[in-house]
Amino acid sequence: MATLFAPSFELPTNIQQLTNLADLRIGAEVIECSDDFFAEAKRMLQFNAPVFVEDKFDDHGKWMDGWETRRKRHAGYDWAIVKLGVAGKIKAFDIDTTFFTGNYPASAAIEACYAPKGNFEDVEWHQILPNSILGPSQHHIFEVKTEMVYTHIRLNIYPDGGIARLRVYGDVQTQITDHNQILDLLALENGGRVIAYSDAHFGHPRNLINPGRGINMGDGWETKRRRAPGFDWCILALGQAGSIEKIEIDTAHFKGNYPAEVSVQAIYIEDATDPQLIPQSMFWPFLLEAKTMQMDHIHCYANEILTQNKVSHIRVNMIPDGGISRIRLWGKIV
Repeated sequence: MATLFAPSFELPTNIQQLTNLADLRIGAEVIECSDDFFAEAKRMLQFNAPVFVEDKFDDHGKWMDGWETRRKRHAGYDWAIVKLGVAGKIKAFDIDTTFFTGNYPASAAIEACYAPKGNFEDVEWHQILPNSILGPSQHHIFEVKTEMVYTHIRLNIYPDGGIARLRVYGDVQTQITDHNQILDLLALENGGRVIAYSDAHFGHPRNLINPGRGINMGDGWETKRRRAPGFDWCILALGQAGSIEKIEIDTAHFKGNYPAEVSVQAIYIEDATDPQLIPQSMFWPFLLEAKTMQMDHIHCYANEILTQNKVSHIRVNMIPDGGISRIRLWGKIV
């Protein structure tokens, strides 16, 4: 049974720094759809790239890795309502039809609404992506301009067909007001994001802030083997600024390629542009001095934290190179 894997695809740089608000791993879900006869709508929210299994069939026909509706034999179109994992300002969509070659929709449009309690009776839907032409087996990147905060989107496909993956990229707008709660202030679901990095040859640093432990070595930040002096680094923004009480550095699945040491620098700064932070980050004071790493291990630090000052951004230094699965910054909002 031959399996084909989706070809590698790299997002535009400006979108790479955004969060996929429709990620199953942070609580996104399909709450209703018009039809998913051939393939469940929830499949299009999966994190992993789609695959094509040549000889795989089920009771309804050819198994497809995505959402696929039956052939429509009357007027109308198909749709799916997605609850975003976190509320946010939507900046771009990726409507991916990979492996849908003769069964992709002719076009698609997207509406969005703000319904934090999930009540759609009196809600107003706004079209944020007009009806747009789709093609076979490819990523379709659509950038949108809106400053409104949304909790749900409705994907309309015309008239029917299949979508392999749907990504909804934006800025998390979750506001946590409990200043006594201990939170991972860097977590994806709390608004953490990647600003810049030295290298991401084998794995992107955005994986550092994903929920849960890494599922394999590909679910982490891993750089190429360094053949020159220096070390690798990445800059991350906390979802909300706070005081850090515990740091966790997890090297899960990294056994022959974990870093020799890791250090963390930190700063509190307001209204800074991302490009401005990059050259300044090398001078930030240390939150955690370089610590020796072990393979496949969660390293916890509390007494070693050097400051209780307010922190908004960190720089993780991976010395000299290698891979880290997760970084957690446990603390309180200040």
